[in-house]
Amino acid sequence: MEVILREDISNLGKMGDVVRVRDGYARNYLLPRGLVLVANKKNLKVFDHQKRVVAAAKERVQKRAQSLAEKLAELTLVFPMKSGEEGKLFGSVTNIDIEKAIRAKGFEIERRRIQLADPIKTLGEFAVPIRLGADLTPCVKVSVVPETT
Repeated sequence: MEVILREDISNLGKMGDVVRVRDGYARNYLLPRGLVLVANKKNLKVFDHQKRVVAAAKERVQKRAQSLAEKLAELTLVFPMKSGEEGKLFGSVTNIDIEKAIRAKGFEIERRRIQLADPIKTLGEFAVPIRLGADLTPCVKVSVVPETT
């Protein structure tokens, strides 16, 4: 039986592929779970249209993310922090702090997209990557300076 994959399935293929599977596998497993459609003319036509719509939407999102990435790459965040000897901070700069600073600059970035491995605990300048998409990861410059009293 030929079927159209509605999502990526390991050992079968990627979403949108037309693959040949055994009848029992399709009837008893794939079709009841909604993982595939039977590959007839009507379903092929509908699925091609859906793929074009999704591709256009994905392209719009990609363009928006690209412009946001360019703006974020130019952004520098300054955090005045209390520090002790040898530049160690009394506290740390976390992804929550970075999210708040980015939001204050007028950008909406989810905290989970900020890829800060460990909190920043020393003075200095750091490049913090922000994952906007599969292949878009601009770095925001974070500068931690001593607090003046």
